[in-house]
Amino acid sequence: MNAHDDILALQDRIAQSIIGQKAVVESLVIGVLANGNLLVEGLPGLAKTRAIKALAKNLDAQFSRIQFTPDLLPSDVTGTEVYTQTAEGGSFRFDPGPIFANIVLADEINRAPAKVQAALLEAMEERQVTVAGATHKMEPLFTVMATQNPIEQEGTYPLPEAQMDRFLMHVNITYPPVEDEVEVIRLVRGEEIAVLEGRKGNKPKKEKPPAISQEAVFTARAEIGQIHVSDEMDRYMADLVQATRTPGAVSDDLARWIEIGSSPRASLALDKCSRAHAWLHHRDYVAPQDLRAVVHNVLRHRLTLSFEAQGDGKQPDDVVDEIVKLVALP
Repeated sequence: MNAHDDILALQDRIAQSIIGQKAVVESLVIGVLANGNLLVEGLPGLAKTRAIKALAKNLDAQFSRIQFTPDLLPSDVTGTEVYTQTAEGGSFRFDPGPIFANIVLADEINRAPAKVQAALLEAMEERQVTVAGATHKMEPLFTVMATQNPIEQEGTYPLPEAQMDRFLMHVNITYPPVEDEVEVIRLVRGEEIAVLEGRKGNKPKKEKPPAISQEAVFTARAEIGQIHVSDEMDRYMADLVQATRTPGAVSDDLARWIEIGSSPRASLALDKCSRAHAWLHHRDYVAPQDLRAVVHNVLRHRLTLSFEAQGDGKQPDDVVDEIVKLVALP
């Protein structure tokens, strides 16, 4: 199998565990291919953690989960220097924290105070951690996938805009259609029965297919780097982002709704994610549909809406819809 077949197989395996969330599964895969960090948000019970764990389970990668709580310390994330006494004398050695893995699940990231959230910043942006003046590099395959619950605000610490901007994409998980929910019931029931049968020894364990190698991801990234992006598509990306900064030039409604627009990281994220989307869909060039497929995930957390927008009941996705509708292709 080539890299493309391997990545599509990875996507299919995740989809078998996450029923009715094809767009979410594709977004997780795009995040890995684009070498970025993801923020996954959704109501309780919508399989945020399950989706990320399914990705890590089917990829030949070291997985680490950090459960964020109000009493978590930065050293609990990054690691710390430990004094060790030996026959030759005492010395300090670095004890790596759970951030040193390939796929890092930062579960309920908004439950930890700002100091702990900030401990992730250097790792997410620079792919390194500095402890006691020494710099420790992350693995070549390194992705932070953070989750948060949008409805429970008591005892939480909202992520500052500067940290939100460091996430390549903000992925929303919504309720599945009723037909898919029926399949979810059957899937979980089957998993429970399989566990019980396995304990009784009545049913032989199925052989799991081998995990997708990290080399497939690196090969895919190299191929994505060769995807052609026309001058018109480059301008379209820039125009979409520029519309968030000068909304008055686009429409009066956008001018009322947007208080602060997106940074240049939005343009870079659009480029990376649209190329990964094109590659997944067997294209060697970026088309407008690739940009429109990823633009909500890229922009929704990079917009600061005004009080007027909130009063009008507008959500970031509504504003992005309006931008996509009004900004024309060059």
